[in-house]
Amino acid sequence: MRKNRKNDELREIKFTKDFTKHALGSVLVEFGDTKVITTASVEEGKPKWMDKEDPRGWVTAEYSLLPSSTNTRCQRERTKISGRTQEIQRLIGRSLRACVDLEKMPDITITIDADVIQADGGTRTASICGGFLALKIAVEKLLKNGKLKENPIIEPVAAISAGIVEDEVRLDLTYEEDSHARVDSNVVLTKSGKIIEFQTTAEGEPYTFDKMIEIFNVAKSGIEKIIKLYDLV
Repeated sequence: MRKNRKNDELREIKFTKDFTKHALGSVLVEFGDTKVITTASVEEGKPKWMDKEDPRGWVTAEYSLLPSSTNTRCQRERTKISGRTQEIQRLIGRSLRACVDLEKMPDITITIDADVIQADGGTRTASICGGFLALKIAVEKLLKNGKLKENPIIEPVAAISAGIVEDEVRLDLTYEEDSHARVDSNVVLTKSGKIIEFQTTAEGEPYTFDKMIEIFNVAKSGIEKIIKLYDLV
C-alpha cells in the first residue's frame, strides 16, 4: 500500500508560486497525487460582523472540491455547503489566523481560497500549507506597495495527516490508507512547535496514549520538513 515509502516519509511535495495571475498570492500545492490551487485575495475593509472600532483586520478561508477531483463526480456546492466543507474552511481559517497579528493589518481582509483539483488524501492539510504560502506572498506585495506598514506574519504554519493503518503509525496518508485507517489524525503546528490543531479520532477500537504521542511526534517531524521546503518557494 505504501509503494516503497517509509511509514514516517512524506509524499513528494511541490509548491508552484504565482500559479494564477489575478490573485495577489497564488500557489499550486501538490502532496503526491493531491493537488490544490490556493489563492489569496485582498479587500479593503473588514467583515460586517466586526466592530467598526476593532483595530484588527481579518483572514478567512473558503474550500471546495472540484467536481472531477474525486474518483466519482462530486456535486458543486452552489447554494448550501456541506458540514464537512464548513469544518474544513473553519480549520484553514483559524490555522492561518493563528500565525498572524491581525492588528498589523487594519481594515484589510485576506481571503484564502483552496480549490482541490485532484484529491488523494490530505486535502485540508495541503490547503493549509498552500494557503500559508499564498498568504505570505500577498503580504510581501502589500508591504512593497505600502498597503501594510508592518509584516503581520508571526511565524510559518504547516499541517499534515497521520494515522494508524494495519497497526502501524503512518505519516501523510493517501486516500486508500485513510479509508482503511484505524486511527485518523490531522495536525497543525507553527514553526516553533506550538499546537493549533491536534485532532485524532479512533475509527474503530480505542487507541493508547503511547500511540497518540507516536502519531504526534511523526506528524511534528513531517511538519518541520514541510516548513523547510517553504524557504525554497
